[in-house]
Amino acid sequence: MSPESTGPAAVIVLAAGAGTRMKSRTPKILHAIGGRTMVGHAILAARGINPQRLALVVRHERDRVAAHLQSLDPQAVIVDQDDIPGTGRAVEVALAALDAESAVEGTVVVTYGDVPLLTSELLEDFVTAHQTGSNAVTVLSAVLDDATGYGRILRDADGTVTGIREHKDATEAERAIREVNSGIYAFDAALLRESLTKVTTNNVQGEKYLTDVLELAAAAGGRVAALVTEDRWQVEGANDRVQLSALGAEMNRRTVESWMRSGVSVVDPATTWIDSTVTLDEDVRILPNTQLHGTTTVARDAVVGPDTTLTDVQVGAGATVTRTHGSGSTIGEGAAVGPFTYLRPGTVLGATGKIGAFYETKNVTIGRGSKLSHLGYAGDAEIGEDTNIGCGNITANYDGEKKHRTVIGSGVRTGSNTVFVAPVTMGDGAYSGAGAVIRNDVPAGALALSLAKQRNVEGWVATNRPDTLSADLAANATAATPSSSTHQASTEEGTQS
Repeated sequence: MSPESTGPAAVIVLAAGAGTRMKSRTPKILHAIGGRTMVGHAILAARGINPQRLALVVRHERDRVAAHLQSLDPQAVIVDQDDIPGTGRAVEVALAALDAESAVEGTVVVTYGDVPLLTSELLEDFVTAHQTGSNAVTVLSAVLDDATGYGRILRDADGTVTGIREHKDATEAERAIREVNSGIYAFDAALLRESLTKVTTNNVQGEKYLTDVLELAAAAGGRVAALVTEDRWQVEGANDRVQLSALGAEMNRRTVESWMRSGVSVVDPATTWIDSTVTLDEDVRILPNTQLHGTTTVARDAVVGPDTTLTDVQVGAGATVTRTHGSGSTIGEGAAVGPFTYLRPGTVLGATGKIGAFYETKNVTIGRGSKLSHLGYAGDAEIGEDTNIGCGNITANYDGEKKHRTVIGSGVRTGSNTVFVAPVTMGDGAYSGAGAVIRNDVPAGALALSLAKQRNVEGWVATNRPDTLSADLAANATAATPSSSTHQASTEEGTQS
């Protein structure tokens, strides 16, 4: 529905179940696929049809679930289910809570917190079918090859829906029916309110079934209908981890296919995982074994992968990210990262910059065109533009108690294995020699050296490591090389002649 259109009077999302078959300390609806919790997907679908009011029914792990729901949708009404079990009772308390503010009039939609592939588009078609048919009750159904465990849709000879029979209460003939109840309904609010007062717990489960409302509505002369969806995945719930995994794989398949149809090249869809919260531009290229999670964005002409995992990373246009694990970072336009690079949160790489092989970065800003090519660590640092950081450089940012910052200017050239002992600053255009340990600030344009003059201790191996391969090879090399005094004499003789 467009933002200007008016949706149903209310949507009630049932999120009270314990989900014991998950065998998890995490409530079932808080398990995540595709970058959101299952209930997060359910709320997104519900809000997509612009309901006038939204109620979320909770019970199991009440405080934990309610806090999560409130963070997702602060305007939703959180409703506690009482000790009376069953979906009918859950809807009854939700409707009463909404009525306490003002009486609900019109269409009430009931969905579940564990049906993550349900879309707003299907819900919109469902509500339209309910309202245009002037139905008292409409149920969303699907036809399954194996309907075990599902409630069956009961119809009379002319196809009119007469009720729903739960699997445990069904006869053998009813269990042969393949059209199943999704648990998603649209009700006339007045009929729903009145019917729920008549629903009992006289069934095998001892629960107050919401499905009983259909039979009560039909008996009262109301029209009961079913909208059959051909997309069974949209009404599939996750009761255990096997089903959760299957739903996750199907959601990912749909997400990847959608991006490909939008102009993204995915070389190997089977090994590519993209959260539903990720944003990609046209002409992005995703290589095999790549996972994009959270709020990651990838701009036009960038290439990501292979073997790359990015979470909450912004990748600029034309950048390349190869065999990299990154989170909470920004990669500038035309920059290059990888292979075998670890970007920790707070990494900001400027345009055309480079973070190369076997590098780890954290909380560091790297200016335009600067390069950290290989084998190093940069943390809690600021690096200017067009600076080249040599192989093996590290910022020693932690003194055992506190973290300190390193500031390296623009146009700097550092020798291999330079260590910056923070806090320290290196000015624009400065150089460091190989192996330098920078403990004090380096002025702009200066060369920083910290190593003592080389001294060779001749014969050390023979004295300290006798009877080793090194000693034997050194002795052989010494015997084959003229002594320095002989060499010097020969040179002097040659000069005199």
